[in-house]
Amino acid sequence: MKGIFKIIIAILCAFILVFASGIFYLSRGLREGKNIEVNGIDISDMNDGIYSGKYNAGRWSNQLNVTVRDNKITKINIEDDVTFAKSDVSNELFNKVIEAQNTKVDAISQATVTSKAYLMSIKNALNN
Repeated sequence: MKGIFKIIIAILCAFILVFASGIFYLSRGLREGKNIEVNGIDISDMNDGIYSGKYNAGRWSNQLNVTVRDNKITKINIEDDVTFAKSDVSNELFNKVIEAQNTKVDAISQATVTSKAYLMSIKNALNN
């Protein structure tokens, strides 16, 4: 009976450790990500081309390609996406950026940190 009890305790401890590690991974960087200030960009004198930019921040790390034609952002493609990607979030945000021709847009509701991570990649691409 003691052997079974020890096995149950070991399994329970392992489960708690995995659960705690998962919570830590999911929440690490969340506060910092919400506080990111994304400045606007000026593409009025940019040459046509495809510009690559990335943002590194744990599970929000991503890499994007931004296409500029005739001094306008025409397309944004994801090369390496965030860990828990949702295409509806990226599509809505990218449409906002293309419409505004700027990274100074509102984040997508319920995806603030992910939105800011994408915006930082766009900004980094166009500032390089």
